[in-house]
Amino acid sequence: MNRLSQIFPLLLLAVLAALTFWLDQAVRQVEKSAESARADPDFIIDNIVARRLDVNGKVKHILYASRMTHFPHDDSTRLVSPRFISNASANAPVTITSRTARVSSGGENVYFEDDVRAVRAPYDNRTAMTLETSFLHVIPDDHIARTDRPVTITDAHTVATAIGLELNSETRTVKFLSHFRGTYHDPARAEKRR
Repeated sequence: MNRLSQIFPLLLLAVLAALTFWLDQAVRQVEKSAESARADPDFIIDNIVARRLDVNGKVKHILYASRMTHFPHDDSTRLVSPRFISNASANAPVTITSRTARVSSGGENVYFEDDVRAVRAPYDNRTAMTLETSFLHVIPDDHIARTDRPVTITDAHTVATAIGLELNSETRTVKFLSHFRGTYHDPARAEKRR
């Protein structure tokens, strides 16, 4: 019994030390998890111009933005006042502007948001074409742009509205998803009426 009374304080001290060590490790794990989940940017650049070249060294895409913020936790980028110019199409350059945009890791996907405007320059006998919407998902290397929001497309003779579309700037095809309405003004026909 005397021996137990001598060992008890040592056992209690050992249990307390083990409990303190365990609590310290648990707190450190929580802190590490919180640090890795942080969404703080690792760099911010104002007035950026970025160019992507094709295999022949020609400029394929140019991206301008008043501010670029990069987030390391998902390797994404946020842009303020972006202007994206794609020269990748064989037909004519396409310029996309918006208030903000998000760029995925590697730049495969660009999500333009708020007051999105895409303009295809005129070429051959085709007039310039303008697309307006509130959101546009662009896959630059595939020449694809899509949205599920209301959209308006205009050129010199046509006004088309719809909810959602998928556009391929290389094949010049547009697929409207729903609620399509369009008007066409034929200048030759209007001239005959005079």
